[in-house]
Amino acid sequence: MNKIVPVANHCDRITLTGLGAVGYHGVFEKERRSGQPFFVDLVLYVDLRPSGATDELTLTVHYGEVAEMVREIIIGMRFQLIEALAEEIARCLLQRFTAVRALDVTVHKPKAPIDVTFSDVAVSIFRSRAGEDTPVAPEGGR
Repeated sequence: MNKIVPVANHCDRITLTGLGAVGYHGVFEKERRSGQPFFVDLVLYVDLRPSGATDELTLTVHYGEVAEMVREIIIGMRFQLIEALAEEIARCLLQRFTAVRALDVTVHKPKAPIDVTFSDVAVSIFRSRAGEDTPVAPEGGR
């Protein structure tokens, strides 16, 4: 007889792409004074089975609230580095949304003060809760 073993590291996910706001982050004074657009992409690793089975919003992560929180962090805080902005976004989302087991955060800074032609500068981080198994990405990467 086959025994059903739960998969602890399945990777259901909620993806938000291109969350944008004007922020005042950067190493240079002009960046911190004038502001510029920042965009954030998120992958939230969440067990979606309960909400999928019941159609109940309270059993998932309200992505509208996630988007609003990210916007407020971009607008309301100031960092020199987009690495620090990404860390703060990850920290706040993991703290506020307990159903999120892990997440990918990518912060884009398309108007970075670089003297060569480029289309984007971005940093990407992966963070998970302490004690949580790391979700395994499907074939082909996250």
